[in-house]
Amino acid sequence: MIQIISGEKGKGKTKILLDKVNKEVQTAKGSVVYLDKNNKHMYELSNKIRLINVSDYQIENHNQFLGFLCGIISCDHDIEYIYLDSFLTIAHVDKDNIDDVFKKLERISKQFKVNFCVSISLNHDQIPEFMKENVIVAL
Repeated sequence: MIQIISGEKGKGKTKILLDKVNKEVQTAKGSVVYLDKNNKHMYELSNKIRLINVSDYQIENHNQFLGFLCGIISCDHDIEYIYLDSFLTIAHVDKDNIDDVFKKLERISKQFKVNFCVSISLNHDQIPEFMKENVIVAL
């Protein structure tokens, strides 16, 4: 399952994502991972959540990012949730590859039974039609 929190930059998506992950970790049976572009929110996350600063790993394109995600999953078979803040930035996604990346992310989610929640800096009307059913918050 993939959930999307969408809205323009500066609308409060990260705050919603942080609240959601901190609430989710209280009842999660498996591991919870939070990927971000920096360590800025380290102290806002529960210490039960693994924060990964993606910018530390020299990821240059969306295929490398998807491989990186699979590597994280392969190292911990108990991962239940992965939260992706600033998804378009950390995954190197743009309007030309968003369809392909999202479909691959859906396959990864189903194959490894990992739930994803992503924040996307797009207005609801800019999101591809097939992804709109995954939007849980539109700011």
